[in-house]
Amino acid sequence: MPLIHPTAIVEDGARIGEGVSIGPYATVGGEVEIGAGAEIGAHVVVTGRTTIGEGVRVFPFAAIGGPPQDSSYKGEPSTVRIGAQTIVRENVTIHRGTARGKMHTEIGHHAFLMVGCHIAHDCIVGNHVTMVNGATIGGHVEIGDYATLGGLSAVQQRLRIGAYSFVGGLTGVNAEIIPFAIAVGDRAELAGLNIVGLKRRGFSRPDIHALRASYREIFFGAGTLDERVDRAAERFADKPPVMSIIDFIRKGGKRPLCLARNMEG
Repeated sequence: MPLIHPTAIVEDGARIGEGVSIGPYATVGGEVEIGAGAEIGAHVVVTGRTTIGEGVRVFPFAAIGGPPQDSSYKGEPSTVRIGAQTIVRENVTIHRGTARGKMHTEIGHHAFLMVGCHIAHDCIVGNHVTMVNGATIGGHVEIGDYATLGGLSAVQQRLRIGAYSFVGGLTGVNAEIIPFAIAVGDRAELAGLNIVGLKRRGFSRPDIHALRASYREIFFGAGTLDERVDRAAERFADKPPVMSIIDFIRKGGKRPLCLARNMEG
């Protein structure tokens, strides 16, 4: 049975799973679905067509499923989805999608959203992503699995942050960040690869060596960026981690790419 505090407001139609707890003065809208074992803290607001997965923990004063901060939004029935075991700390805000976007905002499983983070409309946040206090992502941003955004970092709308990458605190991101990279600075620049993170995640030594070599080829080799990418793709065709970087760059089209320090694109 759910454990619902007597001061909480749970509107008719809300689907509340087994073992859910809903704290004092929380508000849950009539189109919300909350999975088994989830915890909704005091003063939390969950509204709109929002689905919260099993075991998710939402801390006080978070606001999930509100309308997007987008002047094009006209009340369309867009959604928010949050995967299992994700942690949403105090004052986090997550907005639903728009018709101009994907019509949904999605957070994967086992994400960790620390105090005061903001996830805008139509964002796709992968599994095991960490966003440290105050990290903010604009509309339509995509973040790959196991990426980390440092405290008070900010990502411009419609950009991609690659899997296993690390964005430093106070960094403003106005270009796309390849998988496995570290990006730092007032305006993000690549400062190498996230070697510590790769080791923690069990990447093999040969794969890490290949990633290092491909990074040097792509960002410091001779020729244009396209030529360097083509050479890396040929040289490391048998290395899936490297090819994920190649695919990421090629799929970016004309979007700006975050470059390494002391280089030209």
